[in-house]
Amino acid sequence: MNTLNENIRHEPQEPSSAQATASVAIQGAVIAVINTIVMVTIVVRASDEGQAYLSWAVFAALIIGGAITALQSSRIGRFGAGHLLLCGAGPHWVAISVVAINAGGWTTLASLIVVSSLAQFAFAAWLPVLRRIITPVVCGTSLMLISISVIAVAVEKLAEVPEGTAAIASPLVVSATLGSAVVVSLKGTGVLRLWSPLIGILSGCIVAAIFNLYDLEFLRRASWFELPNLGAWPGLEWAPGTEFWSLLPTFVVVTLVVAVKTGGDGVVIQQVSHRESRAIDFRVVQGTVNASGLGGLLAGLAGTPPTIAYSPSTISLINLTGIAYRGIGYYIGAALILLAFFPKITALLLAAPSAVLGSLLLLVMGMLLVEGMRMLFREGLDQRNTLIVAVTLAVGLGVESLNVFGVRSNDVWISILGNGTTVGILVMITLTTLIELTSPRSKRLEVKLETSSLPKIDSFLQDFAAGIAWNEKSTNRLRAAGEESLLCLLASESEAIHADAQLIIVARTHDDVVEMDLLSVFEEQNIEDRLTYMSEEAQVHDDRELSFRLLRHHASSVHHRKYHGLDIVTVQVEGTE
Repeated sequence: MNTLNENIRHEPQEPSSAQATASVAIQGAVIAVINTIVMVTIVVRASDEGQAYLSWAVFAALIIGGAITALQSSRIGRFGAGHLLLCGAGPHWVAISVVAINAGGWTTLASLIVVSSLAQFAFAAWLPVLRRIITPVVCGTSLMLISISVIAVAVEKLAEVPEGTAAIASPLVVSATLGSAVVVSLKGTGVLRLWSPLIGILSGCIVAAIFNLYDLEFLRRASWFELPNLGAWPGLEWAPGTEFWSLLPTFVVVTLVVAVKTGGDGVVIQQVSHRESRAIDFRVVQGTVNASGLGGLLAGLAGTPPTIAYSPSTISLINLTGIAYRGIGYYIGAALILLAFFPKITALLLAAPSAVLGSLLLLVMGMLLVEGMRMLFREGLDQRNTLIVAVTLAVGLGVESLNVFGVRSNDVWISILGNGTTVGILVMITLTTLIELTSPRSKRLEVKLETSSLPKIDSFLQDFAAGIAWNEKSTNRLRAAGEESLLCLLASESEAIHADAQLIIVARTHDDVVEMDLLSVFEEQNIEDRLTYMSEEAQVHDDRELSFRLLRHHASSVHHRKYHGLDIVTVQVEGTE
């Protein structure tokens, strides 16, 4: 049998023992708390706000992160992944948040986060339409650009030390933080690797304390239990000014990039949480993005950095423990919410110097960069994708490093156009859209989802093949693939339930390959799963399996994507000489 993760002991629906659940929940909570505090601290300190606001921002981020972690473990309507997925404040908005804070302050930033978060809901709803524009190539390259831009911010943090501090202090703190985290991550075994960020922070703080860089006074003043200081809430900008409107397009673009990344998280978490390989349920992807959008909306209202899914940390936690039980997400979420009311615990990290947090951010951004590269390699770099990635990286890095639009200025538009991430992402989406629009026009047919529609489908495909001058052999393969695709869709349908169901067929061609999209109403069985099953079984146990076998014979590839209220089956048929 084809397996994806042989070490998975508990899938999302399989409860683990109390001891195992507690162990994974504690580790997950620690990881999420560290990530959240590090990201919030970096953004807040970049705005020169005081400790009162930092405490509020951390409190709000932990509450929201805990709530969204629990929501991702659920499936409430169209919200939630139904999988274990750690959530908290993310690094993607760091660069543009600093620009927004300098331009209009925290109220402007909060308002921008609230409005732009709505883009994630739109992305989830329009996911079937946007799948050809917001591709894995766009997502992977965007992650690379974002990580590179934030790496520059992290490097600046490494040198931030009070005047009069020994010159060797910062290098030693950085070496202790990065060195210990990397060594434990590389050489550690089992769950010890998951503790590498915490070990890195502790090592850096110990060295920082030797040079009086660790804020012991702040730690001493922190209360053991404390209710939130609502007076520190920055509020929203109810009458948006020029800064808001000029920065809004940038925030929407970055939010869409995060939505793409979150969609990728929804795909990956399904792949790593099950023992057996299975087709991706894109309803889970939509639920993951919707929950992330809700986290961004709540974060904007609270005045704290937006919440994202910590997919690398979650994947590591699942792979190392073998436990993907989604119920653990409820315990992790509850732990994050509870810790928000105990400032003394969070103060242990908040008192750390910028060099420690900057070092950890450098490591996290490096991992994000590699994650983007992996997405590119998984998708494949053909001539078209290579060109898009090359132009995007060249423009983005060129703008970021050379500032081709002039010297640094307080002018908002110059600041935006001088941001390599924003310019690069815009160039990439523009190129992808342009290529899609200039591709050969597709043809469309709409019929009822029933066997009697076969003659219309056959005539449609025959005319399409004649229009691209395919020979008789290739035309027959295309017609057969179309017929078997319809029979596969009908194999598990109930005519009583879907008597009025419609089927839309969209056909297009590229590089002597015809690609058909068959859009139908929702149905439970996934054709792609069924085809995988057919490749594993030696005998036919069901007469309906004949259609699946024939489709596998005629088509070069079949992908089945399930969305809320819509199924899309994409079938590719190669022409033959």
